[in-house]
Amino acid sequence: MSRIGKAPITVPSGVDVSVDGRKVTVKGPKGTLSHEVDEPITVSLDDGVLSVQRPDDERESRALHGLSRSLLNNLVQGVSQGYERKLEIHGVGYRVQLRGSDLEFALGFSHPVKITPPDGITFAVESPTRFSVQGIDKQLVGQVAANIRWLRRPDPYKGKGVRYAGEQIRRKVGKTGK
Repeated sequence: MSRIGKAPITVPSGVDVSVDGRKVTVKGPKGTLSHEVDEPITVSLDDGVLSVQRPDDERESRALHGLSRSLLNNLVQGVSQGYERKLEIHGVGYRVQLRGSDLEFALGFSHPVKITPPDGITFAVESPTRFSVQGIDKQLVGQVAANIRWLRRPDPYKGKGVRYAGEQIRRKVGKTGK
């Protein structure tokens, strides 16, 4: 039995979960999310506890058991607390600023780079070199943060670029110059 899959999901107060066949809808103070559970997996709601079961020990059922539980837990946590991904910019002249709801980057290109947030995503700028991506959908927050990091990935020689907060960059030794 999957250790992750058999763990129950406790629904916090203020969060409403409805199970309609394979579709699970979660409403909370931050918004509403829904997920369609794959075929062999069943979901039940009893007294504020969401549980995920699998019918047999087939390979596909075992693989989907823990995955389905994790995705449902992400929905519950997203509508109650939300998700945030912090990023940093390293490099001389590299900066970010908030223009309305968009982010505008100066990353050493000949032009500023603008990023418009998709629905459900907000940006917060703490300083010209630190900002964060916030939202209720964990997958969308991670994808938007990865797309921003991709604009100027950290350089292994000087360490310049956009990186996640706390990320360690493997540095390479440059030329010897003799």
